Amino acid sequence: MVSRRTPFVVALATAALLATGAALATGLPTTAADTAESAGALEPDAATPVEVNGQLSVCGVRLCNEHGTQIQLRGMSTHGTQWYSQCVTGASLDTLAYDWNADVMRISTYVQEDGYETDPARFTALVNDYIDMLTARGLYAIVDWHMLDPGDPNFNLERARTFFTAIAERNNGNNNIIYEVANEPNGVSWQTIKSYHEQIVPVIRAQDSDAVVLLGTRAWSSLGVSDGSDESEVVNDPVDASNVMYTFHFYAASHGQEYLDALSRAADRIPMFITEFGTQDYAGEGANDFAMSQRYLDLAASKQISWVNWNFSDDHRSGAVFTEGTCAGGSFGTDRLKEAGAWIRDRIRTPDAF
Repeated sequence: MVSRRTPFVVALATAALLATGAALATGLPTTAADTAESAGALEPDAATPVEVNGQLSVCGVRLCNEHGTQIQLRGMSTHGTQWYSQCVTGASLDTLAYDWNADVMRISTYVQEDGYETDPARFTALVNDYIDMLTARGLYAIVDWHMLDPGDPNFNLERARTFFTAIAERNNGNNNIIYEVANEPNGVSWQTIKSYHEQIVPVIRAQDSDAVVLLGTRAWSSLGVSDGSDESEVVNDPVDASNVMYTFHFYAASHGQEYLDALSRAADRIPMFITEFGTQDYAGEGANDFAMSQRYLDLAASKQISWVNWNFSDDHRSGAVFTEGTCAGGSFGTDRLKEAGAWIRDRIRTPDAF
């Protein structure tokens, strides 16, 4: 077990690099001194997840650290950065890293819905800024290509080539980057999705040969269950690539025993990573089903399946962890958490077994 706090000197050094252009794009403080003050506000004093684990890789059906030890990462996903970049700041990431003791953040870059396609340079720069902020705090960063509608990932194939080439080329010296190449493919066959993956993985590998790559599954990353299938379509016809994992998304109030069973069976056969889940319904709204959520997290703990919760924002829906107005106010304490936020913070704070 370790207590994770990024050394202040790391945050201070990175602050100087982030203080100018990044401030305009992300809402960071506008001076290096302000950034350093934010990074050190919670008095970090011990090892971080990246310091402890280094470069990750897939070993068998599990995620392993650089020492070959099987590990589980736990953390949060941003909301769409075209809407909620104000929620990803030095102060909020200090809270995530040093109070919540998270291991990982997923950076959700929507392709459509006023996202990447409207200004590729801006959204690419924003991802890089967030990677720098997470690196300064010793957290892993999942670069999420948040395609959703249209559901065929091939619709955005050329955009994905451009995006992942730029991100991987710029960050290939980092050991904390994980790539998620298709958020929730839907409305198309597994063969179609698999073809996309087999075209995009080499794009990343050409720039970054070591990083773990996460592959979306059919029917909104449900392993096909939401379309009446199951995990066998992936298990029996995996993507022709190494050092990859397959994604699973669930929303506890909508996705019950059938989904849980599929995840359990799949995790014994192929590497799985829960890159998105909520304690509410599939829209991230409504009442929380904490009992079903806990069953999923208990399974994840028993099989060391890493997970990321949706979402680290102050959206009005029950699935956003902060109450409305929190991000503009700039204070991210426990008094600003919704019921789901308090619940997920407690589970992220459970000591890591690494």
